Amino acid sequence: MKTVNYVIYSLLILVMTNCNDKHDTDKSLKVEVYETSASGNKLTKINEFPSLDSTVVLRINPEKKYQTITGFGGAFTESSAYLLNKLSKENREKILKAYFAKDQANYSLTRTHMNSCDFSLGQYSYAPIEEDMNLEHFTIEEDMNDLIPMIKDAMAVSQDGFKIFASPWTAPPWMKDNKEWVGGKLLPKYYDTWALFFSKYVDAYKDEGIDIWGFTVENEPHGNGNNWESMHFTPEEMTDFVMNHMGPKLEADGKGDVIILGYDQNRAGLKEWVDVMYATEESSKYYDGTAIHWYESTYDYFPEALQYAHSKAPNKLLIETEGCVDSEVPKWRDDLWYWSKEATDWGWDWASEEEKYLHPKYAPVNRYARDIIGCLNNWVDGWVDWNMVLDRQGGPNWFKNWCVAPVIVDPEADEVYFTPLYYTMVHFSKYIRPGAVIIDVDNPDKDLMVTAAMNPDDSIAVVVFNEGQTHKRFTVNLNGNAIDITISAQALQTIIVPEPKTNKN
Repeated sequence: MKTVNYVIYSLLILVMTNCNDKHDTDKSLKVEVYETSASGNKLTKINEFPSLDSTVVLRINPEKKYQTITGFGGAFTESSAYLLNKLSKENREKILKAYFAKDQANYSLTRTHMNSCDFSLGQYSYAPIEEDMNLEHFTIEEDMNDLIPMIKDAMAVSQDGFKIFASPWTAPPWMKDNKEWVGGKLLPKYYDTWALFFSKYVDAYKDEGIDIWGFTVENEPHGNGNNWESMHFTPEEMTDFVMNHMGPKLEADGKGDVIILGYDQNRAGLKEWVDVMYATEESSKYYDGTAIHWYESTYDYFPEALQYAHSKAPNKLLIETEGCVDSEVPKWRDDLWYWSKEATDWGWDWASEEEKYLHPKYAPVNRYARDIIGCLNNWVDGWVDWNMVLDRQGGPNWFKNWCVAPVIVDPEADEVYFTPLYYTMVHFSKYIRPGAVIIDVDNPDKDLMVTAAMNPDDSIAVVVFNEGQTHKRFTVNLNGNAIDITISAQALQTIIVPEPKTNKN
């Protein structure tokens, strides 16, 4: 009898131990989980997870570190600023807070255009007087009604502050060989004048209370098919301009700390550009990093090209400076469209036959989530969306180059639509802060995309994207502490670990 009781007692202890082990596995890692999904979640806090069988363990390794994050955000364009000025004060403030308030998107890295671009109301330059070699008539008057008020109001909302860099689409036509807004090259005799243009821009914006953090040298130096404002550079020409004119001029004018990013176009061309930009110590001197766009493909984020660019200049920045759902008129208050593979981009119609495979129909949320995670996992330290606000047509745009923005407005009706793209951006911009460091994740599930970052406050953000049509269950394991989590079908989750824990056993 004593033997039987002993066996029963031993079995009871074993069961209790197993239960406690299970409890430790499931509950010892304290997290907050926020989800955006095709089923309707919009940064919804998830507290309960359906039980699903899974052997997938996402192991977070904070000891293995990669790049330091510069920030996430979008672009101030004249089109966006003009639309904000057409809305009621209430809706204008609502949008600015949605992007810049600490408890909302909290954007930290932004872009704007120097002179006009396609998302301007018309074509203009800050240097309108021909042969004004010393730019004595330089003026940012065109920015005073819309663009500058939007930036300043965003600054007033932002508690943490944000960086802003500027990009020219073209020099004024009188500086170019073709004397046109579109295409052509900067004439070498104007290289010094164009370098002075950048310096004067910093001063003019400084006078308005706006500090310019950096520049890209030229938006899309390969051009855009001769459609809207553009100016062409080869890698050698841009590097000559930066090395012998722009860099020295900013330095001489006491602006040597202003960031200079080279290239600023699609990733397939990265190798030829970084090979020239970073060929020597002299050619590299004034470049602080490389700027890239995403329009080469709707699904391929070109990891090999990103890895190559990093290896060529491991101590330089690598920032995605523009991406959007292009060549589409936005869908109004139709969340499911943004999760459905119905969108097409420029390449659907206009790419060469041998490159059309890069441009299939796609889901807009998928494109954003895949690209941002893919970039973060391949050394990119900043990711900047294009227009923050557009109207129901996808403009205004003087060229009628319609695109989609995360926030769509109807100014006549004074209505605002926060698309799923807005919530997608917040999953990164709010929870992965400047100064965060990307850390290693062992992810055995090829159907989940995952990235992780340790923030300056030592919290850890893990972002998981499930592109599939079924729920998935996985375990997040950090230093031996773990929790089981379920992600919905077609969903993006950000998992916050308030502070890293160590296994004390």
